[in-house]
Amino acid sequence: MARIGVEETLTDVKDALMEKGYEVVTLGSEQDTAYCDCCVISGQDENVMGMQETSIAGPVIDARGYNAEEICQMVEQKLK
Repeated sequence: MARIGVEETLTDVKDALMEKGYEVVTLGSEQDTAYCDCCVISGQDENVMGMQETSIAGPVIDARGYNAEEICQMVEQKLK
């Protein structure tokens, strides 16, 4: 199953993804994203310093405005 990186504050998303069988890791450093198939961010700290650098080749999902089930559906779509 795919490995999904999720920001620490998104506990409902982590729980929902784990229920669906995904391996979920908490994002905390650049090294965490290096081995993820997809990442889910809260969007709260997004691009605070104006930097455009990314360390993940897979898709990044911004969770703002979505519930856990909608985010799970987005993850599944991105991983198809």
